[in-house]
Amino acid sequence: MDLFFVAAVALALALMFKTRAERARIARLATHLRQYDIEKLMETLSEGYLRAIGEEDAQRRQAIWALLEPSERKICEQFSQFAQRFSQDSEVDSRVMRPAWPVSALLLWLAPVFPRLLERHSFDMRRLLALHAQALSQAAQATALPASEKAFTMLAELMLMQHSCHWFCKSRQVASARLLVRHQTPHQKVLASVAPDTLKAYQAITGVQ
Repeated sequence: MDLFFVAAVALALALMFKTRAERARIARLATHLRQYDIEKLMETLSEGYLRAIGEEDAQRRQAIWALLEPSERKICEQFSQFAQRFSQDSEVDSRVMRPAWPVSALLLWLAPVFPRLLERHSFDMRRLLALHAQALSQAAQATALPASEKAFTMLAELMLMQHSCHWFCKSRQVASARLLVRHQTPHQKVLASVAPDTLKAYQAITGVQ
């Protein structure tokens, strides 16, 4: 009975710690994103790409591609600014845990006493956001590719960026579930669709294979 009570208390404390940490991360990310239109621009591009790909008339299709270029440039500029601002946050506040809960909660709780545990089982969100900023810019500037192929890569880069933000706020498992619900696309398929350089750098930072 005593053991059960201790386990129940420990679980309750872990849940409380998890909820508090998630709220703090969500608030931090929202504070940084508040001044940008990144989510709105992503929606504009996603819908525009689908319209362009589904347009049978070549002239109209080309006109849609042309109309989307300012939004591509704007989201790249805004995300680069966002990543730069986020890079000024402390390293401790920017660590993202690789293991799922409750292991991640335990590691965060032990981090002040065993700081190497945090470093070994987490990665720096600042580095990941810098990668996404670079990857988005490169995808938008890939004018040598056919428009549809460029759009496909750009959309994959945007989805992966969104997945990273959800991972930071919640967990990798929650981020992957949201990706599947919102875009009907598994995380592994997104990874297979981004640029090879993005995938290589992403795996080096996150440890995801």
